[in-house]
Amino acid sequence: MSFGNCYKGKKVLLTGHTGFKGSWMAIWLKQLGADVYGFALAPTSDLDNFVTCGLENEIHHQEGDVRDAKALASYFAKVQPDIAFHLAAQPLVLLSYQDPVGTFETNLMGVINFFEAVRHTPSVKVAINVTSDKCYDNKEWVWGYRENDPMGGKDPYSASKGCAELITSSYIHSYFSNSGCHVASARAGNVIGGGDWAKDRIVPDYFRAAKAGEKLTIRNPYATRPWQHVLEPLSGYLNLGASMYNEGIEYSGGWNFGPEDTANYSVKQLIDKMLLIDPNGGYTIPADTVKPHEAHLLKLDISKAVNQLDWRPALSFDETVEFTVGGYNDDLKGQDILNKRVEQIVSYTAKASKKGIEWAQ
Repeated sequence: MSFGNCYKGKKVLLTGHTGFKGSWMAIWLKQLGADVYGFALAPTSDLDNFVTCGLENEIHHQEGDVRDAKALASYFAKVQPDIAFHLAAQPLVLLSYQDPVGTFETNLMGVINFFEAVRHTPSVKVAINVTSDKCYDNKEWVWGYRENDPMGGKDPYSASKGCAELITSSYIHSYFSNSGCHVASARAGNVIGGGDWAKDRIVPDYFRAAKAGEKLTIRNPYATRPWQHVLEPLSGYLNLGASMYNEGIEYSGGWNFGPEDTANYSVKQLIDKMLLIDPNGGYTIPADTVKPHEAHLLKLDISKAVNQLDWRPALSFDETVEFTVGGYNDDLKGQDILNKRVEQIVSYTAKASKKGIEWAQ
């Protein structure tokens, strides 16, 4: 079994398990034999991956807000998990402009409450805070950001993620450097895949428009992003967690999980590739667009994960798009979606194995 059977029989607690990445993580962990516990807000719609996969009946599900420190700490105390992943967040740049206070409350106090719960729960041996590539002070240069580059962020979302990294570093040095719990942060690029129907994200917006027989208006067509299928960073998080559990503190700190250096593509290139696979959609590019600031160019340097974790991406850009379009087509058909997700995990694992990728054996 992948990841050296590390997760088999372990209690793994996820915050944000009703979200896009969190729900995929819950499915994969269950396949790995983990006893999965989730603490998160209720899903926002019937299209959410958590709902369509029926995960409420597959894992231990507790509704709660990570801003509620007492509720989160109480859940940790009740579950006594072995491993904890913090994925709960306000994840949208444009929403952060509309609700900066809520964004900072969730993305800062949520992290603090997570680590407070971890440090008062002796059973936890590994805790990983999942943040974002947008945590870096983006100079829009042509090379990728390394884990020791400065944190920053112009928009409220990016700034909140930079702050979350500083909080993580502070807790590592203040409370976890000599404890029995090892702590890390994981930074990923723009994650895509079936089950994500959030507003103001390019891929869900594209499929919503296609379903309605409309063309998508692209607000920033030439912005370049490190696109990844959702299973790519999740394999990194799971690999990191297993390595930390088995080998200890040397894996603490920040880690980047992104595509290869040559695999960054623009929004327009992504949509054009999707159209080659599924020509039912379309797009328009307005001549003049007034919009809030978003980074134009953003790349991650993944050499640390490649060299120290033996992790690397398993999918090419074409395969990433194929997996993504396939996942959305499964959503739109609306049948047996949980098994379809499991099939993608199995297919992804097989592709990784075929390319000689061995996760935390």
